[in-house]
Amino acid sequence: MEKFKALWKKYFSNINAITRAGLGLIVVALFISYYVLGEPVRLLQSLEWQAYDQRMRNTMPEKIDPRIVIIDVDERTLAAEGRWPLARDRWATLLTNAFDKYKLKVIGFDVLFTEPDTSSGLAKLEELAKNQFKDSEEFKSKLSQLRTGLDYDQSFADTIKKYPVVLAFAGNNERKGLDTLKLGVLPLPTFTKTTFGGKEFRSLLIDGYSGNLAMFQENATATGHILPAIDPDGLLRRVPIFVQHEGGYYDSLSVAMLRTFKENAPLKVELRPDEGDGINRFLQIAVGVPRSGTETIVRLDKDGTALIPYRGKSPMYRYISATDIIRGKLTPGELEGKIAIVGSSAQGLFDLRATPVGEVYPGVEAHANMISGYLDNTIRYKPSNEMAIYTLIILFIGVPLALALVKLTPVWSTVTVLFTSAVLVAINFYFWSINIVLPLAMPLLMIGLLYILNMAYGFFIEARSKKAITGIFGTYVPKELVEEMAKDPGAYSTKGETREMTVLFSDVRNFTSISEGLSATELTAMMNAYLTHMTETIQRDRGTIDKYIGDAIMAFWGAPLKDAQHAENALRSALAMQQQVKDIGPEFIKRGWPQLEIGVGLNCGPMNVGDMGSAFRRAYTVLGDAVNLASRLESLTKEYGVGILVSENIVAAVPSVIYRELDRVRVKGKIEPISIYEPVGVKGQVVDQMVEEIDRFHRAIDRYREQRWDDADTLLIALSQADPKRKAYKLYLERVANLRTNPPGKDWDGVFTFTTK
Repeated sequence: MEKFKALWKKYFSNINAITRAGLGLIVVALFISYYVLGEPVRLLQSLEWQAYDQRMRNTMPEKIDPRIVIIDVDERTLAAEGRWPLARDRWATLLTNAFDKYKLKVIGFDVLFTEPDTSSGLAKLEELAKNQFKDSEEFKSKLSQLRTGLDYDQSFADTIKKYPVVLAFAGNNERKGLDTLKLGVLPLPTFTKTTFGGKEFRSLLIDGYSGNLAMFQENATATGHILPAIDPDGLLRRVPIFVQHEGGYYDSLSVAMLRTFKENAPLKVELRPDEGDGINRFLQIAVGVPRSGTETIVRLDKDGTALIPYRGKSPMYRYISATDIIRGKLTPGELEGKIAIVGSSAQGLFDLRATPVGEVYPGVEAHANMISGYLDNTIRYKPSNEMAIYTLIILFIGVPLALALVKLTPVWSTVTVLFTSAVLVAINFYFWSINIVLPLAMPLLMIGLLYILNMAYGFFIEARSKKAITGIFGTYVPKELVEEMAKDPGAYSTKGETREMTVLFSDVRNFTSISEGLSATELTAMMNAYLTHMTETIQRDRGTIDKYIGDAIMAFWGAPLKDAQHAENALRSALAMQQQVKDIGPEFIKRGWPQLEIGVGLNCGPMNVGDMGSAFRRAYTVLGDAVNLASRLESLTKEYGVGILVSENIVAAVPSVIYRELDRVRVKGKIEPISIYEPVGVKGQVVDQMVEEIDRFHRAIDRYREQRWDDADTLLIALSQADPKRKAYKLYLERVANLRTNPPGKDWDGVFTFTTK
């Protein structure tokens, strides 16, 4: 739990991060609720279907299936065999030649035979026999001899009975006025409501139907429906495996043909193994050959449909003109063992459908594709627990992504989104390869929306925050720090707080006399140049300019951006400022300005930092005893004749520098004494002679504090002779001389008290 809290604090410590994460999680929740609770949105459902179509097009075999042929009643057939509908004797001849001469295995008709065939004239002759020639025995005798040959329907029915022929029927429940139309007869249902104890499962319900004449239906090996399942976008992707009428369930044409092809194998309908007793029940059918034990398994979606496994753009099957079979123009045995479906491509008869593989696609080929899928076991299906799978996909991808994108840079966000999308697509295609269809468009859309949300939020919302950060801190803080702060603007504010920081004060020596020797214009130009150089130096070491007070500069380290090395950076900047003053000296002299000298005071410790001031004017600044001490140290630089004075706090914080201890003092406003030091240089970069001199001075101070005046005097005189300009040596010589005359007493602690600022 503690680790989780720490992680949360690290990544979601500002309102912007929390807001972005919250919006991302809302997007995830909307995708889940859309799928679980609501009716499918047309646009979103269309996107998912389009993703399905693209996967199918990318994986289609694009090869003609030689096992199945289309017997086409084309324009050539109509020209050779007469008008439509063809006379039933032509159909009888087609069946006889197809099976006896060309060895076809099974034939299915995507054509209905709902009305009697009167093209032979038998009905008219029968009428004449009853009326005009009722007394002519010769006419009746001749008619009796001709009746068998002229009864095309009976001839066709007798031919159907001899061969494995599958007929078709249509149905409707939408066309007003026709929904109860019942033409012809239906076959016996494959199963009824009682199959599953009276429980229903979803399937296409029809009230009316167009069947075949009873004489054909009774002689057919099997019969199947030819109703499509058109999706809302108008495309044919699915076929209802069963339709329901008055409690009975009837096969599709493709299933009926498959069963016939497999020697009238029984059809087994059962609940899918992964399905419970839900309202929307998922079924599967099994078509097997009893003697071989093999079976084709087809898993149905919850609405009783199966997805059509399109092989490619039409034609994916061999088309044979019906007249060539009727006239016997094929090679004997040419269709041996094959499956044939009879359809029509003639103008006005062509059954065309809009499909994912073509806007104008022969409906007869949809049935053929289903049969190919049965034979190859390539019919894909949606898992019955699709809702649970979808929810898990959205959760496992959406939640981590919604949280991760909050902290990632645009580049890494892009990489993460692309990688996540690639993994999702790869997993999806793996399941596709084993015939399982998982949602793809919706998860990808969610990933895209999360990405756009975070990019837009960063551009529109955080850009405003970054602009505010720049406006607040741009004049105080180095550009590099402002850019760093702008990455997470919510983490920085002007609200007051206490921090461990370092503060610096600097002042130009003898500024009053300098200003008196220059005109106002020259003074302004000189100070602008000086302050520019000093500011650049301070900001280069991550310092924040607090304010300019005439010739004085106040700066601090550790805010608004936290800095673990604030003392080290500040001390480095102070040393650099002294060097910079020396470097710009020749330039100033060339311009007629004096060479400047500055004093710098430095201290670190707890300070209050924030936006402070009145209702009329405010500033981002620091306050506290540690700040006041730095100001006092800057003033004391003149007393000791040094460029930089630091407190013992700085010495403790930055041990990598060699210091010269100058004194132990009690500054004005402070009761507790402090030790003050002059930083000399980085260890390893200070010459040995200087290190030895500092050591001798420290011994002199020790003797001074022990009231060993003679020993202290001896050391100080030697140091002063070696470096006459060092003011601290002269200062201590004067103190020793004074204390000889006026001994301080045994309780003296060696602290020098200043009564002025």
